[in-house]
Amino acid sequence: MSRSSSVWTQFWTSALRAKPLSNSSDVVRVNSGESLVRRLGPFDLVLLGIGASIGAGIFVVTGTVARDAGPGVTISFALAGASCVLNALCYAELASRFPAVVGGAYLYAYTSFNELTAFLVFTQMMLDYHIGAASIARSLASYIINILELIPFLKNSIPNWVGHGSKEMLGFISINLLAPVLLVLLTLILCRGVGESSVVNTIMTTTKIVIVLVVIIVGAFEVDDSNWSPFAPNGIKSMLTGATVAFFAYVGFDAVANSAEESKRPQRDLPIGIIGSLLICIALYIGVCLVITGMVPFKFLGEDAPLADAFKSRGLRFVSVLISVGAVAGLTTTLLVGLYVQSRLYLGLGRDGLLPRIFARVHPTRHTPIQSQLWVGFIACVLAGLLNVHLLSHVLSVGSLAGYSVVAACVITLRWKASIGSQISSTSMPRRREGIVCITVIACCGFTAGILFRCVVSPFAYIFLIIPIIIAILATTALRLRQEQIVPSGFSCPWVPFVPALCIFVNIFLFAQLHYEAWVRFIVLSIAAIGLYAFYGQYHANPTVEREVVTYHKAPEEDAL
Repeated sequence: MSRSSSVWTQFWTSALRAKPLSNSSDVVRVNSGESLVRRLGPFDLVLLGIGASIGAGIFVVTGTVARDAGPGVTISFALAGASCVLNALCYAELASRFPAVVGGAYLYAYTSFNELTAFLVFTQMMLDYHIGAASIARSLASYIINILELIPFLKNSIPNWVGHGSKEMLGFISINLLAPVLLVLLTLILCRGVGESSVVNTIMTTTKIVIVLVVIIVGAFEVDDSNWSPFAPNGIKSMLTGATVAFFAYVGFDAVANSAEESKRPQRDLPIGIIGSLLICIALYIGVCLVITGMVPFKFLGEDAPLADAFKSRGLRFVSVLISVGAVAGLTTTLLVGLYVQSRLYLGLGRDGLLPRIFARVHPTRHTPIQSQLWVGFIACVLAGLLNVHLLSHVLSVGSLAGYSVVAACVITLRWKASIGSQISSTSMPRRREGIVCITVIACCGFTAGILFRCVVSPFAYIFLIIPIIIAILATTALRLRQEQIVPSGFSCPWVPFVPALCIFVNIFLFAQLHYEAWVRFIVLSIAAIGLYAFYGQYHANPTVEREVVTYHKAPEEDAL
């Protein structure tokens, strides 16, 4: 009995420890040779965020949502964009407040809450990244084959197993040869160094933006404003439901936070990269929405390629070719940034001991985590080459919503501390517990409101949505009145705790809109992560380990900037 009690005590002692927060942005406490190269400026970071957020979905998701919401799809994307801006404000504060090291949401949770919460955030987000990368690789392979088949002698002569995927075996096995080849090429580019991968991302993202602008400008001359009436043919609920779908089209801006250790001036540039990239994405999405609903009545939009079909109906076939090229560029940048972010997260956990130390190794001359990068590429190649991962698309986005919610909660909890790097005293623990209870209540209210919104069929029943909203407002007010808050230096999220609380409420509301299998995946993966932590992580992690101080490596020609 005493032995089991001792094991239980040790587990909770380890699980509840937190990572000390240093206020130094000039050094990183890592072993010699393990630092990355600081090369990315604000322009690079903005393009990184755009590259992660806008893929082929801008040409497809906009039309898909418009089929239900009608011209009101513009409002759907505006509402979703506004929600993401609130999340971006939270990310921007933490990015400017934390030391410039890799980790993103994982690092913020490790410092604000505890080790186990941080590990759970990592596992949930990483599964999204792994499945998402494989799915994007297969889509990219399919688009490339479609472009190649525009050549007359190649049309209908390329076997499906090369790029589109072979016929399924056992319900989920589907061979795809081209997807792993593309992943290997991108992995090699990332292993070469952040400079090379940044150049590729800049070229492809610029190409993508130019094509989207051409599509918007050309489409604007084909708009018939009578197609915008009625603006919301299926009512307000269709626009709100569309906003829940559109929200996931913006997911990716948080990738900028994981490039902190490779940013030249992270405290200044990361907020610019996070918010700037998101605002540009919102403008592009709204522009495409206005064009697609103005060119064709929403009832006649195609299902698989709505934007391309809209231009074909107007005799502008060359634009549909541009859309295919833009989709290839978009998917390439999304995949490149996704692989990049995954390797940096593995690097962070390897340094902290929650994963084997091999993931913490950085090449002495390339200054890239090659072992982590190769591991990420290997996982993606296996998934993309052998499995029809599109079947798992409905269980994605759970990790992103969990990460966004935790980041918003981190903004609230870190404001309770007297100063950056200070430890919470025993006298402040009761108030901290009160705050965590309030945050939990807000999250529960968001989930309850989401379930009510999803399930009710009678308009009168929507009155019950007021109850969880009022309770969430009261909990947020209690946070504001009961907690002493310190406004940090650098970028500061406005109206704390109201903005972070709204983020938590909306994110969990969206969580409730996901397929029930996504909820099962969340629970099962959390249990598996706790088991992995119990058997490995708690015995090897050491968040307070003192390591040799190593300064950043700067880009030689940019040192004076």
